[in-house]
Amino acid sequence: MVNRFILNETSFFGPGARQELPEAIRRLGKSKPLIVTDKGLLQFGVAAMVTDVLDKAGIPYTIFSDVKPNPTVSNVNAGIKAFKETGADMLVAIGGGSSIDTAKAVGIVVANPEFADIVSLEGCAPTKHKSVPIIALPTTAGTAAETTINYVIIDEQKQKKMVCVDPNDIPAVAIIDAELMYSLPAGLTAATGMDALTHAIEGYITKAAWELSDMFEIEAIRMISRHLPVAVSDPRNPEGRNGMAVAQYVAGMAFSNVGLGLVHGMAHPLGSLFDIPHGVANAVLLPTVMEFNKPCCVEKYGKIAEAMGVNISGMTPDEAAQAAVDAVKALSARVGIPARLSDLGIKEADVEPLSLQAIEDVCTPGNPREVALDDIRALYSSLL
Repeated sequence: MVNRFILNETSFFGPGARQELPEAIRRLGKSKPLIVTDKGLLQFGVAAMVTDVLDKAGIPYTIFSDVKPNPTVSNVNAGIKAFKETGADMLVAIGGGSSIDTAKAVGIVVANPEFADIVSLEGCAPTKHKSVPIIALPTTAGTAAETTINYVIIDEQKQKKMVCVDPNDIPAVAIIDAELMYSLPAGLTAATGMDALTHAIEGYITKAAWELSDMFEIEAIRMISRHLPVAVSDPRNPEGRNGMAVAQYVAGMAFSNVGLGLVHGMAHPLGSLFDIPHGVANAVLLPTVMEFNKPCCVEKYGKIAEAMGVNISGMTPDEAAQAAVDAVKALSARVGIPARLSDLGIKEADVEPLSLQAIEDVCTPGNPREVALDDIRALYSSLL
């Protein structure tokens, strides 16, 4: 079996790393970026922390901020239009997964105009050319979109999240600057942090996992368990923020290359049909799906428990595996994540449309335990 690993060409880490942006643009041989961000980051001055660096360096840019929390085909088309009209030659994405995913889709279509129908990019699209160069600066510690070969766009007509997997979409440069995350509210810090934990756990147990991905994911689990409570309770704590910024990137390096599983397969419909934030959906689902998968993952669950600080000496393998599930539940509760889907307004009548989308989701086949439609129905219902 041949395993593949795709990473950014260059990444910068540490508080203040955004100062590397002008030189990174020059090294790419570009000079006129389109900034892709959202209106909230403009309003609260986060985007300005980056654009001020460009202003000081004398690099002209245009801002595109028509990005939704769950980006749509329409958002992407508007971004493509802005890129062409402004004469941009590259993209700088500032934000969470929404801004970075929008930039990826824009960059892919500009470089591969035969895929102008965004819906044609769903799954593993056979694009021939690398995206227009993207430099990604995440403002949340969760999605790791800055280092993955995936992006998620909502098809408004089908009310469905399209997961697009394309090695050509990975940003050329990732700049992981924890100072861009200091103003993130506690609730969003918790949700995005639990998204990162879900990436790490699913990437660790997915069918395609192997030694290299395991190394990254178990370290990400350890770091998230340590740093997430600090980042939530003390948002301006440099150690907590930078720890989470690095941890979510580490998780992303691996899951991008080995895939995810049923938690994401079930979370995507919650976002597309009910606009539930992705990190919250993952966090609510994660312990329950872990219970479902436990028979296939006993040994690895024991290692997860250890990484989360549980002393498993004297435990049987099954007890250690259950300790991992309990540790995830405890962390989720500690950072204020709701325990049930019913807390988010989901009702029994919603189970069927959710299940029908989840069984078809591109992430579901990566689950370590085979899953049928009735299993998914039962898992959703158990959380009401």
